Amino acid sequence: MERPAWAPRSIDISVPSVSRIYDYYLGGSHNFEVDREAARRAMEFMPGLPKIAQANRAFTRRAVRYAIGRGITQFLDVGSGIPTFGSVHEVARATGPGARVVYVDHDPVAVAHSQTVLADDADADVVAADLRKPQDILTSPQVGRLLDLDRPVALLLVAVLHFVEDEDDPYAAVAELTAALAPGSLLVLTHASYEGIPLPQREAEGAVDVYKDIRNPLIMRSREKIARFFEGYDMVEPGLVPMPHWRPETAPEDEDPYAFSGFAGVGRTS
Repeated sequence: MERPAWAPRSIDISVPSVSRIYDYYLGGSHNFEVDREAARRAMEFMPGLPKIAQANRAFTRRAVRYAIGRGITQFLDVGSGIPTFGSVHEVARATGPGARVVYVDHDPVAVAHSQTVLADDADADVVAADLRKPQDILTSPQVGRLLDLDRPVALLLVAVLHFVEDEDDPYAAVAELTAALAPGSLLVLTHASYEGIPLPQREAEGAVDVYKDIRNPLIMRSREKIARFFEGYDMVEPGLVPMPHWRPETAPEDEDPYAFSGFAGVGRTS
């Protein structure tokens, strides 16, 4: 298997990665055949997976613009993946100048490509860290340099919490991250769920099993369990809803049915 020039020497390109599979869904080029094969297998059960990825990105853009509109110019994007067109720093700066962004991912390809994209950007950086170890993120030099945690921050956890198993206590990880943020900060979150998928659950479970097979279990949580991540937050209208229904800029009824798979929400600390 030929290793592309952009692939860090340290990674095993025979093992699929959820970041690179997501990149493939979004039409990116930073993925390997092993990632594309896993993606295609999952799409045999859920052909709309690329539409779900696009709906996540569209929600993220709207949430970033909302944050800028609230005067928040600091962003911590955990589980950021491989930057593609319309990443957080691009959307934030197109909306208002002066935004600072720290991306966080544990996939070496995502980190390496982010470093390349951000090489000449003094106000954005990337941390190689895992959501399950919040202190590694909060004490990183990049966060220390770019973010003032005494001022409001938008914490983005988009399409990442469903890869954290219950035994790793994602609720505690989110609580630890948000406890470090100033009042008026935002929690921006999306999460996969069987609710809203335009397929019988047993068919959707086929796609979930593909992720289990590549040792990156996809944990489908109910709306009620996803809402628990927002305990202690004031929910921004319209609350925790299917992605196309969160402050839409186009008619939700025009969206692909798969775009309604899972939930999105924004909460504000008081």
